[in-house]
Amino acid sequence: MAKGSSFEENLKNIDAMIKKLESGELTLEDSIKEYEKTMKLIKKSSDMLNKAEGKILKVKEVNGEVILEEEE
Repeated sequence: MAKGSSFEENLKNIDAMIKKLESGELTLEDSIKEYEKTMKLIKKSSDMLNKAEGKILKVKEVNGEVILEEEE
């Protein structure tokens, strides 16, 4: 779970963590630790998604010229 990991890498890691939790092979203590790590990664990914959504550009044509506007 590197700090500079991409959104897609985070999703893969979250999926792997969930499978690990669902396996039933972890102790209760390890399950709680894994759950906490998973929730932190979900929060980080959610923040990344919200930030990206704020940067979505709107393409519009004015007088034959293509203009990109940032959506708010």
